[in-house]
Amino acid sequence: MEYDCLIIDDEKMLADNTKEYFNMFEVKTEAVYSRAEAEAFFKTNTTRLILLDINLSDGSGFELCKTIREKLDVPILFISARNTDDDKLIALNIGGDDYIEKPYSLGVLLAKVRVVLKRYSPRTDVNAEEEKPYDDGNLKLDLTNKSVTVNGIPKKLTSLEFKLLKYLTDNKDRLVTKQELFDNVWSDRFTTDGTLNVHIRKIREEIEDDPQDPKYIQTVWKEGYRFVSR
Repeated sequence: MEYDCLIIDDEKMLADNTKEYFNMFEVKTEAVYSRAEAEAFFKTNTTRLILLDINLSDGSGFELCKTIREKLDVPILFISARNTDDDKLIALNIGGDDYIEKPYSLGVLLAKVRVVLKRYSPRTDVNAEEEKPYDDGNLKLDLTNKSVTVNGIPKKLTSLEFKLLKYLTDNKDRLVTKQELFDNVWSDRFTTDGTLNVHIRKIREEIEDDPQDPKYIQTVWKEGYRFVSR
């Protein structure tokens, strides 16, 4: 069966309440309460988005995220009562798309989930502007396979990171403000500067010769970023 959202959280009451609320608003949702149940779910079901807690009764949500990322490229939003910067950085660096602290508002969480689902929906507008490829002989974006190579070597980016890089290449050689990225890549008002910075850093680690001295993605202090074409 195909779901819009899978909740993986050992706080059963909270997971069930969130599931019931999402289903009430026609976001088809299932909930499981352990790593083992999540692994069993994926044997017969699919989901378009995952809400994943860090602390599970039979393991770490961090480890489960890495396992899921080996097979799937669906959005993963961490939900956790742990609110240290280290936890947030780990979550984003291992493949999480965002980090949501508990306790959360069901209404705000639903709004965020809907935005993410819309962001990853297949394009159906036949009149949409033709997508622009990027290939400078070193860095190449393959729009068909949503993949990136540098000097012919494949680089690993999540769907969100690919979309972020593509937006920067589409708007190369000009300042792209943080707010513009929030509006056009994330399409919501809930994303933080910290989340954006982590994803930019991960992209730099994949495409730059020296991520500490980036040539492609340059920071414009307090404003945003500029992708410098070659």
